[in-house]
Amino acid sequence: MKPLIVGTRGSALALAQAEMTEAALRCVFPDREIVRKVITTTGDRRTDVPLSQVAKSEGVLDKGVFTKELEVALENGDIDLAVHSMKDVPTVLAPHFEIVGALERAPVSDVLVCCQPGGLEALPQHAKVATSSVRRQHQLQWLRADLQLADIRGNVPTRLQKLRDNEELDAIMLAEAGLVRLGYDLGEEMDGLFAEALDPATFYPAAGQGIVGFEIRAEDTDARACAEAITHQPSMTLCRAEREFLRLLDAGCHTPVGVRSWIDGNTLHMAGRVFAENGDSPPAESTAFGVIDCPEAVAAKLFVNLT
Repeated sequence: MKPLIVGTRGSALALAQAEMTEAALRCVFPDREIVRKVITTTGDRRTDVPLSQVAKSEGVLDKGVFTKELEVALENGDIDLAVHSMKDVPTVLAPHFEIVGALERAPVSDVLVCCQPGGLEALPQHAKVATSSVRRQHQLQWLRADLQLADIRGNVPTRLQKLRDNEELDAIMLAEAGLVRLGYDLGEEMDGLFAEALDPATFYPAAGQGIVGFEIRAEDTDARACAEAITHQPSMTLCRAEREFLRLLDAGCHTPVGVRSWIDGNTLHMAGRVFAENGDSPPAESTAFGVIDCPEAVAAKLFVNLT
């Protein structure tokens, strides 16, 4: 049997997620050779401009700045399965690609990393907080209109070091999933920094946050079988629901949208929050629920309730 070639970005977090995927594959397919191929994406290469401007400067559709090169490798047959952080994946894929599986979801919270303990409430008036996410920026300003916002790029260790080195910065925003997967303990001081997870019921996460997903060529039955064999179905259900909500909104990866979903028994619950891009009005919010077997239908209810 031919090796299964797994494609990934080269950041520390992406490599950790690839390792998780490969370990799961080897557990199910102990006799299968798993090969990793590291690919540099546009988003990794263009750290000279804010993330929200990378797509415009590079001509990448739907802001797929962390997926374009992986999809090219898929299309060319250089890899069989692309490992993604699902919050970075464009809402609509070309018809010859498909998301077919996901690992178990990590914690979905956003984390405020500060130079002092106490979290958001302890930040001084007009504190400067850095994040590359427009969703985080809008929610921060909604909760604390006095805050000054700045853009920041780089992988997790780089951003943490920028906070330590820049006396003008009071805090940065990161995903709890990334910190946990890189081995950070939010309950401990991180070399002079203090992390606090924000309640996702108050600070809505991004669609797909905390989910590692698998993209394949749609006709590749072998890669599909491998991905499905290691898929955590509840996480895949949540992923489908949240991505469908973004699709109905015609929202890209950098639209200021927060969405949270959870499963209670056989019921899928969703809550959405959408900000106007100019930030001048309160966000539109809605909730919905339905059976877990039809996540797209629950997302459609959420969309209708919102509008």
